[in-house]
Amino acid sequence: MEAVRFILELLVVLGAIVMGTRSSGVGLGLWGGTGVAVLVFVFQEPVGSPPVDALLIVLSVVLASSMMQAAGGIDWMVSIAAKAISRSPRQITLVAPLVSFLFSVGAGTSNILYPLLPVIQDVAYKNNIRPSRPLSLSVVATGVALACSPVSAAMAAMVTLTDVAPYSFELIDIIKVTFPAAVVGIVIASFVVSRLGKDIADDPSIQAKIASGELEAPKTDGPLKAADVTVTTAGRNAALIFFAGVITIVVFGLAKDIRPLDGDGNPLSMTPIIEIIMFLVGTLILMVSRPKVAEIPTMSVFKAGMVSAIALFGLAWLTDTFLNAHQEAIATTVGSWVAALPWIFAIGVFLVCVLTTSQSTATRTVVPIGLAAGIPVGLLTGMWAGAFAGIYLLPTNGSQIAAANFDTSGSTKLGTKLVDHSFFVPTVVLAVVTIAFGALFGILWG
Repeated sequence: MEAVRFILELLVVLGAIVMGTRSSGVGLGLWGGTGVAVLVFVFQEPVGSPPVDALLIVLSVVLASSMMQAAGGIDWMVSIAAKAISRSPRQITLVAPLVSFLFSVGAGTSNILYPLLPVIQDVAYKNNIRPSRPLSLSVVATGVALACSPVSAAMAAMVTLTDVAPYSFELIDIIKVTFPAAVVGIVIASFVVSRLGKDIADDPSIQAKIASGELEAPKTDGPLKAADVTVTTAGRNAALIFFAGVITIVVFGLAKDIRPLDGDGNPLSMTPIIEIIMFLVGTLILMVSRPKVAEIPTMSVFKAGMVSAIALFGLAWLTDTFLNAHQEAIATTVGSWVAALPWIFAIGVFLVCVLTTSQSTATRTVVPIGLAAGIPVGLLTGMWAGAFAGIYLLPTNGSQIAAANFDTSGSTKLGTKLVDHSFFVPTVVLAVVTIAFGALFGILWG
């Protein structure tokens, strides 16, 4: 009877995820909350704990990031990234993804990629490099970047799960596993991606566009297509203040001795430290760069952050309610599977990323199951990072659509069969390599 109850409740959880995926956006949160209602009122399970700490981190980071965006900070960051990409045109299939990755790590969002896409396309085409190569990998690289960022919503969710007893795996412990694994993954993936598709000179569709006059032949002279941004002193100052906040968080993560003490006389955990610093960062940006506060709710970072918070709230609450009701069964059954085949966990995170296109949702949904199953936290963290590439397995993400639209050569394709698009191979390669090296680094340093 208990097994039947477990299966029925699991179907409720999976059904809520599927329905939320069909609704997308805030629908994920609504269906998650509905699942909680079914478990509590129908199956009479004790209600779980909503992810309050993770939500508070997300809200504080989104507020500071939105202040920076309103002040022009993201535009300034884009201009710096564009210059870095343009300096090494022949190596753009490696440089563009790495720059996109690093700036997404610093900003805590992949939205910074959008204005870089025309720069990447233009530099690649003018140097006779098939634009789909750097464009596709740059898009996918921003996915794993959020597992390395101290200020991403996914990291907020992860820290609140691992920075507790008995794991005590803090922010800096996560980053020292995920960051090098992601960099190695991008470097190796760039070698594979640089050989995908025909060269411009050998591609009949591109050559037909050139012959018809629809497309100019590649030439290295002339100005690059500038990113559609306006650079200001206020934006520069806002970005520098934000980066200073990110660095401060990392320093506190590295050095426990300099942290304030909590009520028990122990060093303060990173959860309140991140929240405090992000509020301070937002205030400093307000004082120095003076963005219009009334415009903050209209910023794209704010809107995306609020949607992520709602999705995180509902689905994480649902998962916690289900796990608390069946913790022993999960630890014994799922634990034995994972002990024999630990890759099952990585596949789980990957598939939830595919279905929800949300790394924070995948984190709060699958990571607690992995921890309950007894996966060593270092190994779990390394696999978690690589699985984030899964959000680009299907050609439905906004940045994928934008990359295809910006590619005037037509080499970046969204496909018609779900697996024949330009991002499929980069996604699989980056995921597999990052998971493998993440697992290795997690075992060594976890």
